[in-house]
Amino acid sequence: MVGELLCDAAVKAGLSPNLNLSLVERYTDGIALPGGLIQGLRLDISGGTPSFRVGVFPDEVADVVIEVTANAARALNTFRSDDPEYSAALNSYLESNEMQIAGDLSEIEAVFASVHDPIVQRTI
Repeated sequence: MVGELLCDAAVKAGLSPNLNLSLVERYTDGIALPGGLIQGLRLDISGGTPSFRVGVFPDEVADVVIEVTANAARALNTFRSDDPEYSAALNSYLESNEMQIAGDLSEIEAVFASVHDPIVQRTI
């Protein structure tokens, strides 16, 4: 679901055809998946065209790597983006290292922001 939402939002955002970016979001305490993968998502944008894969390798690298505990991810998905508690919770998880972001997310930050509320709506 998340990968499809991200890809749809990226297409609608009209990304530059020159954009090449990879992103891995991995649950640091996620469940093991077949093939040596763990719970998470890989998003690749090649020539402005997005694609995704469910599951990531524990040591997989990308331009942007987001590592988050399952607890933090679940908690963040209970707040709509306009809820002041969302920003407070996000900052708290970043400060406590329950969530870490390495790399520059700015080129697709708006895409991520646009899918947060639809994800919350589907997980409530």
